[in-house]
Amino acid sequence: MHFWTGLSDEVRLGVLTRWVAPALVDEVLAACGKLDRRPGALSGRFMVNFVLARALFHQDSYDDVAENLVNGLPGMGETIPNRASFTRARQRLGARPLEAVFRAVAGPVAPHGLVGSFYRGMRLAAVDGFLLDVPDTHANRRAFGGPSDARGNDAGFPQVRVVTLTETGTHASIDARVGGFNGGERDLAIAMAGSAAGMLVIMDRGFPGVELWKTYTRAGAHLLIRARSSVARRPVEVLVDGTYLARMNLAGQKGAHPGGVLVRVVEYQVNGGELVRLLTDLLDPDAFPAAELAALYHERWEAESSYRQIKTFQRGPQQVLRSASPDLARQEVWAHLTVHHCLSRIIMELADSHGIDPDRVSFIKVLKHVRRSVIRQSADTPKKIREFLATLASKVRRKLDNGVRRLREAARLLKRPESKYSYRGKVQQRGPTSKAIPKTITLNPAIVE
Repeated sequence: MHFWTGLSDEVRLGVLTRWVAPALVDEVLAACGKLDRRPGALSGRFMVNFVLARALFHQDSYDDVAENLVNGLPGMGETIPNRASFTRARQRLGARPLEAVFRAVAGPVAPHGLVGSFYRGMRLAAVDGFLLDVPDTHANRRAFGGPSDARGNDAGFPQVRVVTLTETGTHASIDARVGGFNGGERDLAIAMAGSAAGMLVIMDRGFPGVELWKTYTRAGAHLLIRARSSVARRPVEVLVDGTYLARMNLAGQKGAHPGGVLVRVVEYQVNGGELVRLLTDLLDPDAFPAAELAALYHERWEAESSYRQIKTFQRGPQQVLRSASPDLARQEVWAHLTVHHCLSRIIMELADSHGIDPDRVSFIKVLKHVRRSVIRQSADTPKKIREFLATLASKVRRKLDNGVRRLREAARLLKRPESKYSYRGKVQQRGPTSKAIPKTITLNPAIVE
């Protein structure tokens, strides 16, 4: 019998235990049929914590992650099981329990009235997606697919596609779906419509479609989606503010086809640049002014900031997930989403206690302190968790001044070219982030004939 038997269940995930509590984990394991029948060294409860810890310490080895979890407990750090044992335990656990943990903790976290989180009583959310590289194994390639070159040959790693419904004001994930590179973002987005009831959901121009539109509106959500020039381009009625009503039809349909939907089109330019076209189901120009909707669309970029937190800071820049099988790759993805959501909850609590915008709380600083709470096993009870959050709040307060968060911008440049030989000229280096001048939005009203 291994020394860890009967002890591993006592390991906690630091301050994240507040949301990923042992009772919740046991409930999830029981629902998934993974609850242990007899005690073991690598119990199901411990392995849930271990997989989540791997998302916290993504760049560490199995041994290092295990040491981070157990070194605060007497004797366990000297008797760590080997890597193969951890791999087999992860395979027994599978991806479903981690997905269930995510769904148990995910959801909106912004209190009513938080600036940037609501518009005229509707909670603001954005739907978008990102890709994560996984090891180039035959199983991963077959399950997820990946990019290919001009000749159709495999190029780069297989990739997992993740689409999330993200609360724009806090970066917290409300819902998520995991698919493959060869699958579309739109299908994954449609599957999340039920979680968007009562919200105003913002999407980019890769998402418009009749099926998506009907699914979200029937679920009680409202939409603000950017569209290409060929979508809903013929005005049916020009409204008093210069926006117009048009029909978005299925491919090949024209005119007032019963399969289509009526949308309101808002057109504008930013600093005199390209024309931006937005589609919305908010048809009343008096209740929902076009200028407000145009300004609101740019909240969609908060989803990109959320993905940057996951991919660059939490996972590590250009890191590849470590799982050689599709089920374990999905397990890793759900772990990353769960950890990021818990970190977003901590940031929201810190911001709310100080009456500030959550954007002003450093994600990196919170991430580092949460890692320390795991290593020290210093936040394993409700009392210790409260003490930890109070200490973290004092550290955050020292880093803040009385000013408001300034606008910042940086040039959008190609940072990861497909080949280092594809560009022969001088590569422009990304300069430091600088103070930005507020952008000017100019509406482009339709002409009444």
